[in-house]
Amino acid sequence: MAADPASLLIVDDAPENLTVLGECLQPLYRVRAARTGRRALRIAASLPQPDLILLDLMMPGMDGYEVIERLRADPITSHIPVIFVTGMSGSQAELRGLETGAVDYIVKPIVPEILLARVRMQLELKQTRDRLCRNNLQLEAEVLRRTEEKELIQEVAIRSLAHLAETRDPETGNHILRTQEYVRRLAEELRRLPRFAATLTDGYVQMLIRSAPLHDIGKVGIPDHILLKPGPLDASEWTIMKTHARLGRDAIDLAERESLRAVEFLDLAKEIAHWHHEKWDGSGYPDGLCGDAIPVSARIMALADVFDALISRRVYKEPLSYASARHFIEAQRALHFDPDVVDVFLAHFGDFCAIADRLADISSNPTGNGPHPT
Repeated sequence: MAADPASLLIVDDAPENLTVLGECLQPLYRVRAARTGRRALRIAASLPQPDLILLDLMMPGMDGYEVIERLRADPITSHIPVIFVTGMSGSQAELRGLETGAVDYIVKPIVPEILLARVRMQLELKQTRDRLCRNNLQLEAEVLRRTEEKELIQEVAIRSLAHLAETRDPETGNHILRTQEYVRRLAEELRRLPRFAATLTDGYVQMLIRSAPLHDIGKVGIPDHILLKPGPLDASEWTIMKTHARLGRDAIDLAERESLRAVEFLDLAKEIAHWHHEKWDGSGYPDGLCGDAIPVSARIMALADVFDALISRRVYKEPLSYASARHFIEAQRALHFDPDVVDVFLAHFGDFCAIADRLADISSNPTGNGPHPT
């Protein structure tokens, strides 16, 4: 099936010139004509758009230079190639015409064979550009699809690992979902502060959110008789319990080292798993870091994790009310938690309560053995 002929727009204020051009071009192409620049702009912006414009330079009102300037300034018409067809000869005139964005410059009087050859060449070039553009769009769409698929697989894998850890922890329910949303909300507000702006970039925040579910992955290495003990831990048991931070860091580090290439978000996952039990005043574990020595990711995770633990039911405790949890965290400002993180939490406390309500556990297991607090 033959392709439709290309569509041309010829623009000239002289009817006799339009007639000459039309007689040359109409046997091969669909031709529309305009005698003014304004009319040419309207046709160029309407459907079906011309594949090529042949434009006179010297016209009253709006000359060819202004017409091409407006064509190029409008995203709807900027892609249409323009050939100047003019009585203005000389290298300076031709150079100016090409510098304005014309693809070719033909001097009158018209030689039909030369006109048709140059029109055919520019149409072939346009077809090539259009094909490349379509191919690029298809390639970009495929890259986007594969990127989204990879990110989805990555997110599912992270969630699977996190849930695997929580199979050891039968009462945590939606804990990983809630803490992930708390982290998101804290990061969104903290990035507005000059102190955090350089760190909490868009990319960092996305990786932080993605990494958050792995914060307690190290619990898979804690024996059941300690992890699920309903009563207080003795000193030796507590020492073992605290190793889950290093176990989580080491597991992620091993996975990263065995990867064929660096996985950027795993750096944050290691920070969170390793240091989310550190405290601002240096009394936390495993390394006794204090203040800004604690990575931003771990400081944010610390508050998110503690808030959710406070308001959640466990076999060894009843949940605190939102008000009591707020009071506890406020009292731990500059002790357990970064003061700015606490201030943001308090300023948007209603948002955190709403997240907790939206992702509340559907059921609990009050008679089973629950995990010991960490």
